[in-house]
Amino acid sequence: MLDKFQTRLTRRAGMAFLAAISIIALPAATSTAAQEVELLFVQSAPDITVTNDQLRMKNVGPTLFFSDRPKRVAGHFKLDEWQKLWTQGGDSLQKNPPNAVLSVFEPGRKDPSETAVELLDMKSDGADLVYSIKVLKGSLPAAGGQSSLFIDDMPMSSFEQVEQRDCYRHGMCTDY
Repeated sequence: MLDKFQTRLTRRAGMAFLAAISIIALPAATSTAAQEVELLFVQSAPDITVTNDQLRMKNVGPTLFFSDRPKRVAGHFKLDEWQKLWTQGGDSLQKNPPNAVLSVFEPGRKDPSETAVELLDMKSDGADLVYSIKVLKGSLPAAGGQSSLFIDDMPMSSFEQVEQRDCYRHGMCTDY
């Protein structure tokens, strides 16, 4: 009878131990997942010019950002804030150049042209953004028009400025 009691006690202690480990490990897993949020960026401009290896987005609007589950983040950055984010952080866009798709409604064409590029460098020039680019796929448009640049993801942890308080200043952070 004592052996049966000890076996039950040992099983219960083992289950309690596993439950305690799960509870302790859960916050660590949750915080790791929160650090792995990947931001995607979109920039739009009414016109562009492309010369050699440079893309000029004329009178560009704010840079939109968003993420997908598990933590949804959305908002925008002004031009000067985007420039700071480009250069700052341990794994900044400048240190790890992103890929992007340039989508342009060219005059006289029904559908937009799309070109995959690597964004090697960026500078602002008044209300314009000028990127040094490398074409990865497709060809650059012959003429400009309404354009959007869809920029690949970057881990949110790379941007020290994008913290919870900044999400509310620049956009929203929610678990919807």
